[in-house]
Amino acid sequence: MPDTSAPVAVVLLSGGLDSTTVAAMAKAEGYRILALTIDYNQRHRIELAHAAKVAQALGAERHITLPLDLRGFGGSALTADIDVPKSGVEPGIPVTYVPARNTIFLSVALGWAEAAGAHDLFIGVNALDYSGYPDCRPEFIHAFEAMANTATKAGIEGTSFRVHTPLAAMSKADIVRAAAAVGAPLHLTWSCYDPTPEGRPCGLCDSCRLRAKGFSEAGVVDPAL
Repeated sequence: MPDTSAPVAVVLLSGGLDSTTVAAMAKAEGYRILALTIDYNQRHRIELAHAAKVAQALGAERHITLPLDLRGFGGSALTADIDVPKSGVEPGIPVTYVPARNTIFLSVALGWAEAAGAHDLFIGVNALDYSGYPDCRPEFIHAFEAMANTATKAGIEGTSFRVHTPLAAMSKADIVRAAAAVGAPLHLTWSCYDPTPEGRPCGLCDSCRLRAKGFSEAGVVDPAL
């Protein structure tokens, strides 16, 4: 039985390395986990099955996979018929950026948190070894947190929301080490943006490259390969 006296946190869980590590960190800190996965009809929808396995492995109190079809908007290699780059990190903001994705996702997480009486949101954004997305940067998180506390009944009545980003200043190698320290089930994770027809990671997209870099620099074998 869950400890009903423990605080509740809504954790955005994609099924990838970073979000899985953050979920395991939240659990290690004593939070009861409400895991939220957004099915935005992304190219790599294979990650949804991995998110479900991670949520179960971490003992999430609830796991919601919410349909929110961002292919209707397009504008990204993950939500439109645009090739995923395979030649290394692009200069500037890459075409795999999904317009306003983390703003949308955190807003949905905030809605669930307020409804559930939770005050803590966890998201696996990183601003060191990352693709350059603007919605992974500390200034975005600070702005969203301020908005959350002015746009909600709970915030107005004095119950502050906190957006936890424990990976924000970590390298990918640091994240791999942190995952090991909290027993994150990395063998269940998925990172690739452009799976092969056989359902394997492509090994060449930005997400695959960053993941490989993290495990290599940490001196750890990737258990998902």
